[in-house]
Amino acid sequence: MTFKRVLVTGGAGFIGSHLVDSLLEAGREVTIVDDLSTGRWQNIAHRARDPRLRVIIASASDERLMDEEIRGHDLVYHLASAVGVKLIMQQPVKVIETIVHTTEVVLRYCSRYRRPVVLTSTSEIYGKSTEVPFRESADVVMGATEKRRWAYACAKALDEFLAKAHYYETSLPVFIVRLFNTVGPRQTGHYGMVVPSFVRQALEGRPLTIYGSGQQKRCFCSALDVVVGLMRLPEVEEATGTVINLGSQNEISIENLARRVIKVTGSSSRTCYMPYEEAYGEGFDDMFQRIPELARARQLVGWEPRYGIDDIIRQVADDLRRG
Repeated sequence: MTFKRVLVTGGAGFIGSHLVDSLLEAGREVTIVDDLSTGRWQNIAHRARDPRLRVIIASASDERLMDEEIRGHDLVYHLASAVGVKLIMQQPVKVIETIVHTTEVVLRYCSRYRRPVVLTSTSEIYGKSTEVPFRESADVVMGATEKRRWAYACAKALDEFLAKAHYYETSLPVFIVRLFNTVGPRQTGHYGMVVPSFVRQALEGRPLTIYGSGQQKRCFCSALDVVVGLMRLPEVEEATGTVINLGSQNEISIENLARRVIKVTGSSSRTCYMPYEEAYGEGFDDMFQRIPELARARQLVGWEPRYGIDDIIRQVADDLRRG
C-alpha cells in the first residue's frame, strides 16, 4: 500500500526530521505539526522550499487542527512527545499531560477518519525488568511512583494501551514501535541524551561527565536505521496492531561509551563522574541494561540495524562540527 499524503506530528524533532527527509525522498506529500517545544526549525530548514512539504507550528493536542489535518491525510506518524530524562525529572506534570492527552487526540481523529497511525513508544516501558533481551510480549517491572523517572514510562504505556484498544474495538490500523536509545545527527544533549553530550564535550576538549557509576549498559541505534523501519512498517499488513522493537543489540557501558567517543573524535578530553542525585535531583531511578529482542522486526519488516557505535559517534560528530 502506498500512502501519498503523510502527517508527521513532532516532525521537526530529531527522529521526526529524518523521517520527513525519507518520506519526501520517497515522493510523498508531507505535513509537519510541531510546536518546537523540543523540536527545532533548523532540523527541517533545508526542506523549507520543497513544495511537497507543509509545516504547521502548533501543538498536536490542538483538536480542531488535528481534526482537519488527519482527515486530509492518508497516514499519520505520531512522534510528538516529551523527551529526555532531564525534562522528565524537572517537569513531570508537563510530561504526563503532553504524552497522554496528545496521543488521545491523535488516536481519536485517526479512528474517526480510519487513518492508519504509527505510534512511537519507548524501551522505558520495560522498566526494571531483568529478562533480557526484552521481548514485546514480556511482562514489565515498573519502578515506584515515588520515583519521577517512571512517569514517562507509565504515560507511554498508557499510549500503547489506548492504541491497542482502538485496534481491538474498531480494527483501527495502528502500528506501535518501541525505540531503544535512538541517536544520531540533529540530536541535542539538552534533555540528558548521553551521546550528543559526550561528543560535544569531546569536541570542545571538556571532561566527559558520566552520571552514576558508568557501568550501566545501553544499546545505541542510529536514527538513520530507525527511519528505515518506520518507513517499512505501515506497508506490512501483518504488523497491524503489533508492538515492535527497533534498536541495536550491541551493548556498551556508559563508561566505555565515553572512551569510544574520546578515541573516535581524537579528543584529549578526560572523564569525570557525577552522582545521579547531583545530575537529576531526588526521585531518579535507573536500570542496568536494555537489550531489545529483534525477532519481530526481522520477521515482519525485514529490519536490521546497519550502523555500529563508532559510525554513530562519527555521524553525531560530523553534524556538530557543521554547526
